[in-house]
Order: sequence, then C-alpha cells, then structure tokens
Amino acid sequence: MMAKGILGKKLGMTQIFTADGSLIPVTVIEAGPCTVVQKKTEETDSYNAVQLGFGDKREKLFNKPLKGHFAKAGVKPKRYLKEIRFEPHEDFAKLNVGDEVRVDIFSEGEKVDVIGKSRGKGYQGSIKLYNQGRGPMAHGSKYHRRVGSLGSIAPNRVFKGRMLPGRMGGDRRTVQNLEVVKVDTERNLLLVKGSVPGAKGSLVIVRSSVK
Repeated sequence: MMAKGILGKKLGMTQIFTADGSLIPVTVIEAGPCTVVQKKTEETDSYNAVQLGFGDKREKLFNKPLKGHFAKAGVKPKRYLKEIRFEPHEDFAKLNVGDEVRVDIFSEGEKVDVIGKSRGKGYQGSIKLYNQGRGPMAHGSKYHRRVGSLGSIAPNRVFKGRMLPGRMGGDRRTVQNLEVVKVDTERNLLLVKGSVPGAKGSLVIVRSSVK
C-alpha cells in the first residue's frame, strides 16, 4: 500500500444510490488542493515527510515566524499545516516544495483512514462520559445519577484513572478502512462511506489505509 494523504474539510453527510438501488451513507469531504510547503528527508530530519498546507487565511493574521516559513517556500500562507510521512520508494518522494496535491491521488473503491477531532461535548457526568449505570429513580432513593464508590477509605485519596465527571470530546480520532465511494476532481470532493470524526467545517486528514 502506497503512503499518500491529503488535508480536507468535512462538509457533512448525505446518501447516494448504487445502480442496483442500494443506499450508501457517505461523508462529503472537500479534499485539497494542498500545497507542499516543506519536504523532510532522512538526511536532514531523520525521517521522510512532506508538509502540506491547506485553506486560506488573511496574511495579517500570521505571526512573523510562519510568514518567514511560507516565504522561504515561496508559497501563499495556508491556514493548516500537517505532515504526511512516506517511504523513499513511494510516489510522495517525488514531490517538491510548491507542488500541488489534489483529490485525484485517490480512486473509487480505495480504502482510506480519516483522522479528525471529535465534537466537543463540554463537561459531562460519568453516566454520559463512561456509560455508567444509574441508581433507582424512585422518590425514596438518595442516589440517582451521582458518581458511585471511589474505592476504599484506607488510602485517604482517590486513585488515578478513576472514572469521574470531566471534559468530553475534542479528541483526535481515527476511523480506519473507509471506502472511497466517489471522487469529484472538478469540485475537489471526496465521498467516503460512513461517518468520520468532527463537526461540519472541521479539518480532516485523509490518508491511505494502514491495515
């Protein structure tokens, strides 16, 4: 499997029908075009990777180091910067700074992994956060949706790893082995079977499947 990848924006979900009338739920991703901002090699950085830039942002919003980084590459400043690793024998090894990576690097029927940041749910209790059970909801019960036992009284402290209320969501998540249903090169759209992490408009990384 050749290592390749592209940055994109999740547009939302829809459904399409196959020739035999089957319904397929798909996620629509605006994938690229991405610009190669930097190329890293084993000789200079101890690993091989290309740094891709995606999305536009007003130049006045970039700080001085980033402006210099883009000026050195001779490319227009980009909102997002992410690295895609490759091996020396793969196609991505032929890319150079300033080259463009488009959605046509993928084809229909291909398997991909999609990486994104899950939707944030804010501060949640242990029932929603960890799917814990609740107590009786009758009037005589003094225990409904509270946290259960925190362990023995002897240690005089709460052990690390205890499932307590806290922040939920907003984590990096990867969904593996999703099928590419359709590639629209004119509109830079990638239709992937099933759902992917993140809210509408959030950044996602689509790369060739590792399994």
